[in-house]
Amino acid sequence: MRDHSLARESAARIGRARSTLAQQESCLAYILLLPTAIVVVIIVLTPVLWNLWISLKPVRLRDLQSADLWTATDLTLRNYEVVLRGRSFWPIFQTTLIYTFGGTILALLSGLAAALLVRDHFPGRNIFRGFLLFPYIAPVVAVAFVWRIMLNAQFGIVNQWLDQPIAFLSQRFYDVEVLGMSFRLPLALLMVILFDAWRYFPFAFLFILARLQALPDELYEAASVDGALPSQRFWYITIPQLTGVFATIFLLRFIWTFNKFDDVYLLTGGGAGTEVLTVQIYDYLTGRNNVGAASALAMILALNMIIFLVLYFRFVAREEEGR
Repeated sequence: MRDHSLARESAARIGRARSTLAQQESCLAYILLLPTAIVVVIIVLTPVLWNLWISLKPVRLRDLQSADLWTATDLTLRNYEVVLRGRSFWPIFQTTLIYTFGGTILALLSGLAAALLVRDHFPGRNIFRGFLLFPYIAPVVAVAFVWRIMLNAQFGIVNQWLDQPIAFLSQRFYDVEVLGMSFRLPLALLMVILFDAWRYFPFAFLFILARLQALPDELYEAASVDGALPSQRFWYITIPQLTGVFATIFLLRFIWTFNKFDDVYLLTGGGAGTEVLTVQIYDYLTGRNNVGAASALAMILALNMIIFLVLYFRFVAREEEGR
C-alpha cells in the first residue's frame, strides 16, 4: 500500500511539473508573439478601423482640420450610397475584374513560357535569366514612361511600323475585322493588361522555374521509355506538378493586381476605359475632395478582396490539400 501511495504521489508531482512547464512555455510563446501583435495592431488594424470610421462620416477634404472626427452623432451610410449608386461604379468594377484576371493569367502564362524556355542548359543561360528579371526590378515610373513613348501615336516606335498610327493608350476601342467578322477591342485596357503581364511575369517565372528544377528526371525518363510525346509529358507530368505553384502565384498576383494603382495611373491616368477602383478612390479624394466617399470605396475594395480570399481558401486551397 505504501508503495502504491508513493507511486501515486510521484505521478502527481510529475503531472504538476509537466503542467507547470507547459504553462511556462505557453506564457513564453505569448510573450514572444506580443511585439508582433502590437506591430500588426498599430500598422494594420488601426488604419483599417480608422478608415472604416471615416467612411461612415460626411467628411470632405476641406473639413479635415475643422471637423470633429471623434463624435458618433453624424455616422451615416451616405458615403456608401453615393459610391454604389454612382453611374460609374459598376462599369469601373467590371473593368477592375477584367484588368485583374487578364493581367494575372497572362503574367502566369508568360512566366510559365519563360521558365520552360530557360529550364534546359544552353550557352549564356544564366545571363539570359538575369535579363528576364529586368521588368520586375526596374522602377515602375521609368518603364511606364518608356511604354508611353513607344506607344505614342505621333512619334512612338511601334507606330513607325504601322501604316496608320494608332493611339494605343488614349483610344478606347479599336475595330478589327477577321475572316469577315468585326470585333471591337478595348485597346487602351488591353495595353494596360499587356504592360502588367510584361512587368510581373518574372515573379511567376522565378516560382515556376524553381519548381521545374526540383522535378525528378526519372519521371521524364520513364515517360520517354513508354513512348510519351513531348506534349504528353508536358500535359501529364509538368502541369500536374505545377498546380500548387500556379495556385499560390495566382492568389498573390490577383491580390496585388486588384489593388494596383500606379501602373494604370502612369500609363493612362485612368482614361480611355482603363479606370479601376483604385484610380476612382484617388479621384474621389483629390478630384472631388470627398474623403468619406474615398474611404467607403476603399472599404468596398477590401470587402471584395475578403470575399475572394474566402472563396479561394474554401475551394482552391482545400482542393490542393486533398491531393
